[in-house]
Amino acid sequence: MRRIGPALVAAAALAGCGGGGHRPATPATASAPARPQLHDTRCDLELPGFRCAQLRVPLHRRGAHARDGETLTLDVAIQRVARAPRGDLVLLTGGPGQPGRAFGPRMAERLRDALRGYRLITLDQRGTGGGALTCPALQAQMGSSDLAVPSRAAVVACARALGARRDAFATADTVADLDDLRAALGVPRWVLAGVSYGTFVAERYARAHPDRTRGLVLDSVVPQAGAELLERVPLQATARVLRAVCAAQRATPCAGDPADDLRAVLARRPALGPRILDAVTGLSIGVPHLDAVPAVLHRARTGDVAPLMDLLGAVRRAEAAPAALLSQGLHAATLCADSPAPWPGGPAAPAAVRERTLQRLRTTLTAADTGAFDARTALGQGLLLTCRWWPPVAAPPAPDSARSPIAAPALLLAGDRDLSTPLEWAQAQAARMPHARLVVVPGAGHSVLSRAQDPRGRRAVATFLAGLP
Repeated sequence: MRRIGPALVAAAALAGCGGGGHRPATPATASAPARPQLHDTRCDLELPGFRCAQLRVPLHRRGAHARDGETLTLDVAIQRVARAPRGDLVLLTGGPGQPGRAFGPRMAERLRDALRGYRLITLDQRGTGGGALTCPALQAQMGSSDLAVPSRAAVVACARALGARRDAFATADTVADLDDLRAALGVPRWVLAGVSYGTFVAERYARAHPDRTRGLVLDSVVPQAGAELLERVPLQATARVLRAVCAAQRATPCAGDPADDLRAVLARRPALGPRILDAVTGLSIGVPHLDAVPAVLHRARTGDVAPLMDLLGAVRRAEAAPAALLSQGLHAATLCADSPAPWPGGPAAPAAVRERTLQRLRTTLTAADTGAFDARTALGQGLLLTCRWWPPVAAPPAPDSARSPIAAPALLLAGDRDLSTPLEWAQAQAARMPHARLVVVPGAGHSVLSRAQDPRGRRAVATFLAGLP
């Protein structure tokens, strides 16, 4: 859903994503200018064809610490083009926690035909990049995953380390940063292209500023309500995806129904549920590597669990990643503020309310909620546990247009093997947007634009961008 995954970790490292990012919060030395300003700076990364700039924004935009003078400096990359008659397109990366600035040259080349007439802009969103929020224990335990199971001590230590900054990293804050960037660029309207969590940011921006949004490209879609902490849709989608993997293996057909095999394995070894969910999700990111999963589940069902344990261990090792590639501190602060929670009160709910709700769910969650998994998996995966233990914070404001459909023209892209942001999310989101088209790329996983081998997604983007008014 929001992670970069083992394959993209390697790609990001090659792209040099460890550099850049925002600088630690510092007191402002002068009154903020009436209009946000970009300041050119030397690129500390290899960014051919781009110029680098920085944008200073308030750290606390709302709440008790607003107007305290502390700021963040966001790093921005702006494509050098002779002219851009079609305007600006901003690429929003995922996570939350993944930097974006260093992806500029790669995406400019990958989308070269689609971007004709446009100027590409990338940035490290607040809390990401070289100055990312850093929580060493939580980072070591989760790496690039949203679903790996952290310890309560690591989650609490991260929240304590962030202190008063903990409530300054909701999506509403990033949306406000984006509009400051638009103002600093001096453009009245632009196109937003988001990947994974970046789609949620783009949706929230379009809802907050419909008059400033020309169009949206949403790749690997998180729905506009957010990704719920229980992960019910990804849990339910696993059976569909694994059956599709079997259907494609005509030369060596699956020995059984992988969903039935998974249920049987969890009946004997329920503690493996969160690890299996994390592994199959990770293997669906980028170019999917799910072909071995049905066979190892079937062997585990018949008593040979060693291949399954080897697979789980290999995926876990591949998920190691530093905060500069995906900040788990930012990941927790953002998702625990914005993701729909199963307990009343959302992020502000006290611990006792959360515990009572989870105790009830242990007996009320059904197979309709969890698919081939079980209630123990839903309640024991890392996203829910992180936010279960994250201290209460005030809920960030939703856009005024929260209940209205997004009116901007939109192209939605989904891979049918993606378990991080399942196809079902894209279908539900497209149904809520009157001017949206959904393109499903068969056999593709998470992140269609940058990773899918099938070119139809990129072709659809070229057609969509060329047709925007």
